Amino acid sequence: MADLAAVARLYAAIWGTEPAAAPISAEIMRALAHAGNYVAGAYEDTRLVGASVAFFGDPIGTSLHSHITGAAQGRGAGLALKLHQRQWALTRGLKRITWTYDPLIRRNAHFNLVKLGARPEEYLTSFYGEMDDAINGGDESDRVLTAWDLTAPSASCPLELPAGAAHGVINQEGRPEIGTTDAEIVLIDLPDDIEALRRTDPGAARAWRLAVRHALGGLLADGARVAGFHDRRSYVVHRTPSPAT
Repeated sequence: MADLAAVARLYAAIWGTEPAAAPISAEIMRALAHAGNYVAGAYEDTRLVGASVAFFGDPIGTSLHSHITGAAQGRGAGLALKLHQRQWALTRGLKRITWTYDPLIRRNAHFNLVKLGARPEEYLTSFYGEMDDAINGGDESDRVLTAWDLTAPSASCPLELPAGAAHGVINQEGRPEIGTTDAEIVLIDLPDDIEALRRTDPGAARAWRLAVRHALGGLLADGARVAGFHDRRSYVVHRTPSPAT
């Protein structure tokens, strides 16, 4: 319990909440771990620098859902945890890991799509409601459900931007500008730093939320697939061609 309480304090520090309002409590982590789910910590010498919590998902026996992973930046703890989680899942015969993340945070999109090779599958509007912490800043908690195919090669290749790509959302001097989403390949830019923008210009942050919700959410709902993340700033989305009439 002392180790799990340390994880809760780490999460509270990362998300900028009071310790009593940490994203997940030591008691819940204790119950999940005791039931056989994934609860792991990353240590630098003896200091806790990251942790991850996941539970078995649907379809049972195939999937693990990673509920929360938090780590100090710049130490590689986040990647180490995800690779450990991958091996833990494979040892138990699982084939994929899913999780949700805020699609507006560029570093998370780059980490998930480029470093891990995971892919967004579904756009979830205001999944947790409004979240008033240092990361979410009272904004609506739109998320994308992302899946990591554990049977695919672990290293992803650099994404070559296809010719003829059109911008569905373009970053124009820090503000989102809506373009077209009816091209075969659509680029969706992200803001430079949505977390800072939520503190300094909530109106601009909301404009980004609505623009990406409309473009990325609409494309995923129509069956498009995210092929990758270009230049650390843009989703690359492939639309399914309409059947010939």
